[in-house]
Amino acid sequence: MQNPFKEFLYFSRGERRGILVLITGIILVFLSGYIYIYQRENRPLSDEAIRRQATAMAEYESFIASIQEKEQKWDNRFNSSLPKHPPTVSLARFNPNTADSVTFCRLGLPGWMVRNILRYRSKGGKFRKAEDFRKIYGMTEKQYQTLLPYIHITPEDTETRTARLYSSPASNDSAATSRIAPEKYPAGTLVDLNRADTTELKKIPGIGSGIARLIISYRQRLGGFYDITQLQEIHLDTSQLQSWFSIDTRAIRLINLNRSSLERLRNHPYINFYQAKAIVEYRKKKGNLHSLKPFALYEEFSDTDLEKISHYVCFE
Repeated sequence: MQNPFKEFLYFSRGERRGILVLITGIILVFLSGYIYIYQRENRPLSDEAIRRQATAMAEYESFIASIQEKEQKWDNRFNSSLPKHPPTVSLARFNPNTADSVTFCRLGLPGWMVRNILRYRSKGGKFRKAEDFRKIYGMTEKQYQTLLPYIHITPEDTETRTARLYSSPASNDSAATSRIAPEKYPAGTLVDLNRADTTELKKIPGIGSGIARLIISYRQRLGGFYDITQLQEIHLDTSQLQSWFSIDTRAIRLINLNRSSLERLRNHPYINFYQAKAIVEYRKKKGNLHSLKPFALYEEFSDTDLEKISHYVCFE
């Protein structure tokens, strides 16, 4: 029996020759493509082509360099004051009003918190007592308690400097030596701390021109006093002054929390920048405030902060 595939696959001599020519042509077509590419890649470039290629490469490198420069400037904006390699933690006495970024890093504070502190100071913020340092955004109670024994705030960082300016020694001028001391009030006299001017305050024994101006200046910043112990915040001894003062809290200037700007809020001694920002953002998201209770859950506010602020705010 004959194999049917033999007849099917049978080619004459002419057909075999044609198939061979076809295969050879296909191989030559493929090889010519590779040969063309090889010759094109290895062909020497003209001077004009080399110049255009060099110009394009220079423009590309300039573009990449400009991007890197902008990124470097952006990083330096926040990190220039920080050490490249954080130093070993070393607890030591420091003044939060004057310490630099390296000092804060040595105390174990992270870089982002150091930036918060420096940003707060750059906007006019000042730490008047150790407790103020706890109000820095992100500061945990554990970190605050660790650093508390090392916080040292000098009198120059408070209004005492103002008092020193006002109470500087009198000159030797004859007019100064002939100045007559103001008449003092007799024992038992009461002066309204929220309404007295410097003339009245100087009539109280123990209060001179410098201290009187210091009290008036702090009263204006607060909006008024609600307790005699607030004078301790400007380093005055209230034990000697308590018997001379009465306080009319109706004279206190209140801040409307639903209308005051962030700048107005942060200018109050009892409200720092982050607390003012939290109040403004709450108004934007949830509308008018009716009390300070919502901020009891905010880490920016302690119970002591809310109690102090409550004497100076209103909602209508």
